Amino acid sequence: MDIAGKRILLTGATGGLGRALAVRLADRDVELVLVGRKRAALDEQLGALPAGNHQSVLADIASVDGRRAVVDAVGGSLDGLINCAGVNTFGLFADQCADDLERLLRVNVIAAVELIRDLLPVLGQRKSLVVNVGSTFGTIGYPGYTAYCASKFALRGFTEALARELADSSVRVCYFAPRAIRTPMNDANIEAMNAELGNTMDTPERVADSLVKFLEQGRARRHVGWPERLFVTLNALLPGIVDGALAKNLPVIQRHCRGDGASSLSPPG
Repeated sequence: MDIAGKRILLTGATGGLGRALAVRLADRDVELVLVGRKRAALDEQLGALPAGNHQSVLADIASVDGRRAVVDAVGGSLDGLINCAGVNTFGLFADQCADDLERLLRVNVIAAVELIRDLLPVLGQRKSLVVNVGSTFGTIGYPGYTAYCASKFALRGFTEALARELADSSVRVCYFAPRAIRTPMNDANIEAMNAELGNTMDTPERVADSLVKFLEQGRARRHVGWPERLFVTLNALLPGIVDGALAKNLPVIQRHCRGDGASSLSPPG
C-alpha cells in the first residue's frame, strides 16, 4: 500500500509505540488523526510532527461518548485505522482485581471492536486498511499475563474472522504482533524479568519501523522478533515443547510477578 497522502486514524497516539509510529507515518506524508486521553500529551505530539494536515481528538475510546467523538472528528474521509491503544497487566491472576480485568478487556478488545464497527461505513467508501496491533502473547499463553493474553487472543481471532468476512470488500483487516516493547506500559518488574530470562525488548522506534514496512508491503499478518516467531510456530504445532520451556522459567516469572505483591495496570495512550 502506498501510504503517502493517506488519512489514517491512530489510537493510543500518545503511548510509547503510538508516539514513535506517528512520527514515522508523518515522515511518509501520511495525514494523521491522533486519538488519546491527555490533551497536553496530544498537543505535544502534534507539535513534534513534521508539517502536515494533522489533527488530534481528545477521547477515551473505551467509552461510547469517546468513540462517538472520534467518528464525528473523522467525518466522511478516512483511508486507514491503526488500533494501537491498550493496557497491560503483569501479575499472578489470583492477585488481580475485577476492576483491572474489566478495564483491560474493555480497552484491548471491546473498544477496538466497536470503533471498527462504528467506522466501517466511512472506511468502506474507498480502498482502506485496518490494522489491529496485537502481541506475541495473542498466540502464546504466558504466565503472569493471563488476562492480557486473553485480550490479545480475542483481538487476533476477531481480526482473522473480520478479515475473512470483508474479503470481498474494499476494507483490508490486518494483524501486527510485536514482542515486548520498552515503554512505560512495562514496569520495572517486567524489565527485570525479561533481563533475567534473556527476553529481548524492542524500542518503540524499531517496532514503528517494522509496522510501517508492514503497511507498505500489504501483508495480512506479521509477528515481530526472533525467536518469538519460532515459538509461535512451535506453540501451534508442538505446544508441549513450549509448556516445558515455560515450566522451567516459572519460578523466575512468579518471583517477578510478586515483586510488588500486586498486579500492575498501565493506562492506555
